Amino acid sequence: MSDDLPGAPDFAYRGGMLLAEETSLVALAGAVGTPFYCYSSAGIERQYRRLAAAFAGLGAAIYYSVKANSNCAVIATLARLGAGADVVSEGEFRRALAAGIPGERVVFSGIGKTEAELRFALTHGVRQINVESLPELELVSKVAAALGTTAPVSIRVNPDVDALTHAKITTGLHENKFGIDLAHVPAAFVRMRALPAIAPAGIAVHIGSQLTSLAPFEAAFARVASLIADLRRQNFAVERLDLGGGLGIRYRDENPPAIEDYAAMVRRITGGIGVRLAFEPGRLIVGNAGVLVARVLYVKEGATRRFVILDAAMNDLLRPALYDAWHEIVPLAAPAPGAALSPADVVGPVCETGDSFAVGRNLPPLAAGDLVALLSAGAYGAAMSSLYNTRLPAPEVMVRGCEFAVIRQRPGYDEVLAQDRMPGWLANR
Repeated sequence: MSDDLPGAPDFAYRGGMLLAEETSLVALAGAVGTPFYCYSSAGIERQYRRLAAAFAGLGAAIYYSVKANSNCAVIATLARLGAGADVVSEGEFRRALAAGIPGERVVFSGIGKTEAELRFALTHGVRQINVESLPELELVSKVAAALGTTAPVSIRVNPDVDALTHAKITTGLHENKFGIDLAHVPAAFVRMRALPAIAPAGIAVHIGSQLTSLAPFEAAFARVASLIADLRRQNFAVERLDLGGGLGIRYRDENPPAIEDYAAMVRRITGGIGVRLAFEPGRLIVGNAGVLVARVLYVKEGATRRFVILDAAMNDLLRPALYDAWHEIVPLAAPAPGAALSPADVVGPVCETGDSFAVGRNLPPLAAGDLVALLSAGAYGAAMSSLYNTRLPAPEVMVRGCEFAVIRQRPGYDEVLAQDRMPGWLANR
């Protein structure tokens, strides 16, 4: 097996064992138990610096999309490099603040912001609220006026561009729930001008996630550039352009565009517009910087299939069950040279057929007690995990060279059960 793993440059075999930077994943398994998530500081920092370098000279701001991985240590790692935060809930906003990102470096996105969430955002000096409907615009005005402040608002545009990605993560088609249709944006600007306590800021667009071609971006950005020209002809000021995120990463055999090529395309389309640019990358920064480590519980030979049953499950990593997503699966101990590969279904212990990580995957021999890593699990792994089947959430670990820190502990059963409350008519019996 090659020392180089697909999509995981900070995880490599040395001396026959898989390391995270300079840290043994086997040693981490002994320290924190399995399953657990492990993130590479170097991988996170390198991707951010590469983005910042590609956008140099554009006057662009980078707002990390917190939903990809919302651990405060991950956010703080990026905050120290200069990142802001793109959030979609009050909870994510609070995480950004706790990690050292002030409100003036937070963009608040999402189609269902509540009155309480808007009040929180405005009270904490939010940089920008990306409004996705006229009713939301009215509510923002009402909340800002009641607070005696002014809300900086950008209109999220739905450009009706097919992102050519998974149906559940495309957001820029007119059938999708996101944004305001292009044709209705001028009317939204008219209404924005009439409403009190609103400061029109600009335009925002985000067409989906895990895009592996520049063509959909280019089509969407060109439509938005044309829209801005039209709005200015109608004497509307458009100072900011938020281009969202969505550039894909390698999970299997994808060949996503280079960050530098993406930046060059942005320069070509927006170079003459005269706006302040913003980007909201998430998966692109953290996706390949994390792995999920699990232990083999059993290997079951069925009539026609081999089942490798792990102690990780769909409550730990939902993406395969939700999206049929591919994650490379590798043993922590490198197999012997020339070891025979054979198909196996890699599954979890949850009582659902959908609790599966891979079907018919060619893997080396595995036995109970062996450790494996599911690669490219830094985005939408821990952030989407749950207590389903009352399974304790996997802890999260961050490494830096040969050091590591537990950045989210595995809770105990007493702690989990203490969240439940008995009603009086049951508690007294």
